[in-house]
Amino acid sequence: MKKIIAITFLVFVSYSGNLFAQKAYDAGEWLKFRVHYGWFNASYATLEVDETQLQGQPVYHVKGRGKSTGMLHWFFKVDDDYQTYIDRETGKPYKFIRKIDEGGYTKDLEIDFNHNVNKAYVHDKKHNKKEVYSTGENVHDMLSAFYYIRNKIKTDQLRPGEEMHMNLFIDDENMNFKIKFLGREIIKTKFGKVASLKFRPYVMAGRVFKEKESLTFWVSDDANKIPLKIKAELAVGSLDADLEEYKGLKNPFPIIMD
Repeated sequence: MKKIIAITFLVFVSYSGNLFAQKAYDAGEWLKFRVHYGWFNASYATLEVDETQLQGQPVYHVKGRGKSTGMLHWFFKVDDDYQTYIDRETGKPYKFIRKIDEGGYTKDLEIDFNHNVNKAYVHDKKHNKKEVYSTGENVHDMLSAFYYIRNKIKTDQLRPGEEMHMNLFIDDENMNFKIKFLGREIIKTKFGKVASLKFRPYVMAGRVFKEKESLTFWVSDDANKIPLKIKAELAVGSLDADLEEYKGLKNPFPIIMD
């Protein structure tokens, strides 16, 4: 289950358009997801947006938390803490924190981004090491990518089969993240039926995922673009995540009534 919770939030990529034509989120937004592993209610994950300042710069402080529950916690403990500080105008990340414990697999990283020179300064606190890496243009971390793209998606321009790309920097490597738009669906959620956009990212087959196209997700087809459902076929078993609770949405969340 290494990196699974993080990957579930990497569900979007960017393409050309007016970035902030309609803002999809603001400070005060909070999302909670229930994650199932097979028959197990494996964990809960939350995403929360606050306002703060970083070195005198007004930023959004986004916190992603994931923790195992129930029987699974006894034999595969998950305790993850992800944070990113992103520019309130451009959506670019300034700082990313990843502190995780997934079944004994641990990381404690702090990454500072300098977009003027396309560099990532990585402090590996677990091993007391500091390294500098070159990055691509407009690079994002695991969390900032999600919020950047929520503002960028234009539903009236999406066509089934369209592929989109984004530069990501994860831990100590660059990644060209690619995703395909599959189409529109009405799906059942805890809150009722919701119009959604369906995507499939290309992931690395092998230790975690069964195949390159093992991950599928649905986001709300409205101004919020919040994730509603995620399905993943893993090398061993399957994983599902569903939106469980929400508050502080920037825009109305339309529910289709029967």
